[in-house]
Formats: sequence, structure tokens, C-alpha cells
Amino acid sequence: MDNFLRKASSTLGRKSILRIIAIGAASSGLLYLNNNPNSKATMKLSTTAPLREHLSFQGHPSFVSSHHWEFGNFPLFLLRADPAPAIDNNIANEAPVAVGDGGKPCCGCLGKDLIANAAAKVAPAVVNLSAQRDFYGFATGRSTCSGTIIDADGTILTCAHGVVDSQVRQLTTNGRVDVTLQDGRTFEGTVVNADFHSDIAIVKIKSKTPLPTAKLGSSSKLRPGDWVIAMGCPLSLQNTVTAGIVSCVDRKSSDLGLGGMRREYLQTDCAINAGNSGGPLVNIDGEIIGVNIMKVAAADGLSFSIPIDSVSKIIEHFKKRGRVIRPWLGLKMLDLNELIIAQLKERDAKFPDVEKGILVPMVTPGSPADRAGFRPGDVVIEFDGKPVERIKEIIDIMDDRIGKALDVVVKRADNEVVKLSVIPEEANPDM
Repeated sequence: MDNFLRKASSTLGRKSILRIIAIGAASSGLLYLNNNPNSKATMKLSTTAPLREHLSFQGHPSFVSSHHWEFGNFPLFLLRADPAPAIDNNIANEAPVAVGDGGKPCCGCLGKDLIANAAAKVAPAVVNLSAQRDFYGFATGRSTCSGTIIDADGTILTCAHGVVDSQVRQLTTNGRVDVTLQDGRTFEGTVVNADFHSDIAIVKIKSKTPLPTAKLGSSSKLRPGDWVIAMGCPLSLQNTVTAGIVSCVDRKSSDLGLGGMRREYLQTDCAINAGNSGGPLVNIDGEIIGVNIMKVAAADGLSFSIPIDSVSKIIEHFKKRGRVIRPWLGLKMLDLNELIIAQLKERDAKFPDVEKGILVPMVTPGSPADRAGFRPGDVVIEFDGKPVERIKEIIDIMDDRIGKALDVVVKRADNEVVKLSVIPEEANPDM
């Protein structure tokens, strides 16, 4: 063996022989050595199929066949254990490169410019907002937050708590805020809409020159582990970018100990601080998929954003009525799945035979649902004539329908099927 390695090293070079051995070891392959003094030294390397498909060796195409290659006087053979897939010659000759290297990015690769390119698409539209805090006519300081220009007419998406006094529910300083763009331009903006429940507000500015804008994406297909970017002006430090992943796509307000009406958030591990509120959460395509709202003060990597799909609906309400209309039934609801249903049937043999639906564990006394005849323990299986299995589906069906009867089908103990008619009322905004 020692004699073979010395012979191989003298002809091929120490670095090359070490590289060949390393390939065999890294791929859990088999390395065969022939040290017959009467023949030329040969080495046979057998590797796994995945490595052969992706490995390039000293400028040669990937190891996808049993071709015989010469390196100086040292022949190398690759023994294939199973058939290799057919490879397009044009593709085989293109080495994968990271985004930004001027070549074709490899599928599934996180290129060195991926996050930078996504941030660059949104950055010019990210703004810093500063508002004077008033309390019954007395100035109490200034608040700062972030926002994003989402329309060339000067529409800025931001958070309500940064530009509106949530205690007295009045616009700060007649709803006027100072707006600073990343290119240094400053404007005086006006708060035109604010929704305290969702913590979303719209600020408008006027400009004689073109304004940069950012594109709204979709949050419906986000998954835990997806890359995201938080942008804004934390502690008044403009042009700040942090990156992380989505930790949870449907973190409920009840999970965070927040009372009142049901809300859902995107949980991420992006670093955000005071001043980030109202700024955009961006995907790797450079689209806004959330609005950063809050973080857990005593923990790192726990930040929360409002999904952009919910924000888009709020913006539509602003355009139609100037405020958000929310129907209220007075039901506490729980999404059911197979495991929860099995557990409930173990506790109560009379629990209805269902495969999906929404459980009603509590009905608010005097509420529209109470007057309609809902009972604790009901399982909603149809709502307005449509089969339902998630609370979100009921919310989407109701939309802004106030004062209009909705037909509901529920299942009760012993599989009793009951049809109800409920008339939603407008929710109290302070709930």
C-alpha cells in the first residue's frame, strides 16, 4: 500500500491522491487499489448515485458513467452500482453557481445574494415615521415606527399604535406624522385610516416626484422554516435589515395571552426592536408577506407579524367604508381533528360521530349565537350552506355581513342534527 501511494503520488501529485481518497470516504464509497508491479497502477472508486450526479472532479463532467479518465499516467475508473439517469449534455456542462456569480443558480441553493436581492427590492419603499404624542392637548413625547409605501399615490402601510394614541383612540396631533424616506426625502403625512383591533393604519403623503413602492405578496402558502426578512428603523436606525425563518404560520392571540377577539400572527425569529413596528416582513422574492407588530421583550427570536392576506382585507374595508366591519356571533370555537375527536369520544360516548368540524365549547349569554339556539358542545359542520372544518372558513364566509341571517347545521350528542339561523352583529371595537 505504501509503495502504491508513493508511486501514485509521484505521478498524480499528493493533493490529487488525497482528493480521490476523500471522495471515496465522504461518499461511503469503496476504493480499490491495484499494486501489481508488472502493470500500471490503477485505482477503482465506487460511489453512491447521488454523489455521482452532483460531483465534479478536476474540471471534468459529473461522475455519471464508467468512462475511463486519465490523470497523467494514473487511470481512474468509476464502478457504477446502478444505472445513472440520462443527463442533458447542456445541463451537465453548466456548473451550479450561487446567485450573483453571473451564472445559473442551482435549484434549492441559498445563494450569497438571495437575501440581499430580496431586501433591495423593498428597501427604497421602507420609511421611518415619527409622530408627536398628545394627551388631552399636552405633548408627551414622540413615537417612532416604520412603514412601507405600497402605492405610488403615497399610501403608506404601518402600525396603528405608532401613529394613533390607543389609550384615548384619537389621532396624534391631528393625525400628522413626519415621514422620512431612505433616499433622505422628508414629507408631512396624514393618518387617514386606523384599525385598533388589528393594529393596522394607513398614512398618506403627497409628492411631486415619483415614489418607490413595494409589492404585496401572499401569506397563505408560508410554511414553518421559510426564509423571511424584517426591515425597518429600529431605535431610529434607518435601513436596517434582519433575516430569519418563519417559526409558526398561525400563532393565535390566545396563545400569547391576548384577550378579546381572535387574531392570528406569523411568528418569526427575526430580530426586531422598538421602531420596527409597522415595517414589512418580506419573503425571498422581495414581496411583503406581513407587517411586523411586536416581540416578546424577555425572549430572543420571538417576534410577530400580521399576515399580509389579513392586511389586504383590512385595506379593502378601509377603501369601502373607511373602517373595518367585523361580524360577531358570540361563539368560542375550536378546530377539530382526528386526535381531538378521539379524545373527546373517550371522555363522552355521546359525542357526535364526526370526522371534522368546529367545536363550540362556550356560548356568550345574550349573544346572537345564544339567541339562535347554539349550545356548548355543538359541532358546526355547515355554515351558510357550505361544509366547514376550520374557524377561518367561517370568518371568511361572514366577511362583513351584518344583520343578514346565516343558516348553520350543527351536530349534537347522540348524533342529533340541528339547523339554526343566526344573525351576526357588528363587533364592539373595544373587544
